[in-house]
Amino acid sequence: MLRLPGSRYLGLDVPPSQLHRALALLATISLFIGSRTNWAEALTVRPVVLLALSLGYLFILLGAVLVLTVRTERSLVLVDALIFATACVMVIGAVAVQHKPSDEGTLVAQAARTMLHGDPIYGVAWPQVFVEQAIAITKTMSGGEAYTFAYPPLAVLVTAPALSLFGFPAAASIVTTAALLIGAFTLWILLPIGWRSGATAVMLGFPFLPTYARLGYPAIIAMVLLIPVIVRWPTIAEGGRLRRSDVLKAVCLGAACATQQLAWFVTPFLLVGLYGLRRGDLPTRRALSLVGAFTGVAAAAGLVIDLPFIIRDAPAWAEGILLVLTQHAIPVGQGLVGVSFYLTSGSGALDFYSYATLLLALGLLAASAIWIRRLGPALTVIPWIVFYLSVRSQEIYYLVMTPLWLAAAATAPPSAFARAWQPALGASARLRLSSSRVGRWLLGPPGRAALAGMLLAPALICATIAIATKAPLEMKIVATTAHGSHGQGLWQMAVDVQNRTAVALAPHFTISTGQSITPFWTATGGPATLAPHQRATYQLTAAVPAGYSPGANGYFFLRALTDQPMTVSTVSIPVR
Repeated sequence: MLRLPGSRYLGLDVPPSQLHRALALLATISLFIGSRTNWAEALTVRPVVLLALSLGYLFILLGAVLVLTVRTERSLVLVDALIFATACVMVIGAVAVQHKPSDEGTLVAQAARTMLHGDPIYGVAWPQVFVEQAIAITKTMSGGEAYTFAYPPLAVLVTAPALSLFGFPAAASIVTTAALLIGAFTLWILLPIGWRSGATAVMLGFPFLPTYARLGYPAIIAMVLLIPVIVRWPTIAEGGRLRRSDVLKAVCLGAACATQQLAWFVTPFLLVGLYGLRRGDLPTRRALSLVGAFTGVAAAAGLVIDLPFIIRDAPAWAEGILLVLTQHAIPVGQGLVGVSFYLTSGSGALDFYSYATLLLALGLLAASAIWIRRLGPALTVIPWIVFYLSVRSQEIYYLVMTPLWLAAAATAPPSAFARAWQPALGASARLRLSSSRVGRWLLGPPGRAALAGMLLAPALICATIAIATKAPLEMKIVATTAHGSHGQGLWQMAVDVQNRTAVALAPHFTISTGQSITPFWTATGGPATLAPHQRATYQLTAAVPAGYSPGANGYFFLRALTDQPMTVSTVSIPVR
């Protein structure tokens, strides 16, 4: 395709590639997913939205026909725009029907409302909000629930003005959806023409991200702020200076880090990659100074956003933004922790999943620096591998940042890293090693594989310890009450519990009928803390009077959770 200065659209009067057609068609098809559910919800609530969604079906079909029949690249670009506009209408229609946020969105909305009243937003618990809104809440290993705001403040700052227009707590959902639409347009514009349909599909189709936006997740806003950072990120400080566009990227990075903690995980990988790129064509000191300047601008931007809250109460602010890392929320997710939570009787060393997560992050960061030329194109994906070993490894941690993968794939190809600097032995050392068989082995693929294994081995060892350590509590259900009686669920049971370890444990009891857990059950008859090797019988009563019945396929498990140390013990509840 012809590329001339002054216009990216010259030379488009040529037949479009089949690959571009295929990507545009996939984007069109992705808009069907979930649209029927939104249409059905609108049927009895928003007739106007019902009409808009019905027209959306027509435009999807029309777009598919045009994708396969237009004759020029210029025409296909216009079709791409039509598909994008259709996707925006359908996303807006969906949020018009359902805009009740999740627990995260509710906390953002409540923090915004509190801030408008001049009250502190960190270190304050709001249990009443979740009762009023009938919203499920994240539970912690200590038997508590996460009722406090635990994120950096930017999402609160942008949600506050919207409260007067959209009310509480809908403003959180509407703001994040608006951010998603802005981010989708930004990515669509910034991507090369042939990749734009990918932006429509990833950002607005399927519909993973629109659903998370409707739930008010602040990570959506952080992801949107990272989009301009990631697009063509290998060009940052190219030529030995920070351009205005580079400063803007740094400001966006700082703002993303001041929005949600997921942005923290990608930042070190970007900085390591940026140093390798600049060190490839500049002296060490100059490369360090450029990366340092970029980091400084980002840090300053984040600090400006956080500063009012730091001035008001620095300890509460610090505790709040670190709370997601320190609160010990219950294990959940699609990662390796599922082995201990769903496939075995538990683990007496859940803390080792956290150790494994930290060690894996360090190992992957080191590997990224050592093999930047090979791993550089994937630096927006690699950080999320870390969460596979975390005790909280939910799909949102992977899905919400996928637009960044697309942005990097389109604008940071392998060729951008061909001249990046990576640590290597000097010529004389390589010559000495190559003179022996062992040395040649170390310099070849086996040696690189061994080094990679050494970097990842500590994390895998910790994960193995977490999986292999037996559950600390031996539990036996000796009596149940009202299970199956007149359709009523289990609401009381007696459980014999023995601490098999040499440390005192304070168990908190709950049950699972599926992937999640119920509110903690009230425990009486036994001690709050079981001494080493102590045995006791607990009378457990459900928080819900109607009790609980087995889930699909009779899935019914009692779980005992402890916080210090983090453990889980599981036993099957007999179905009678």
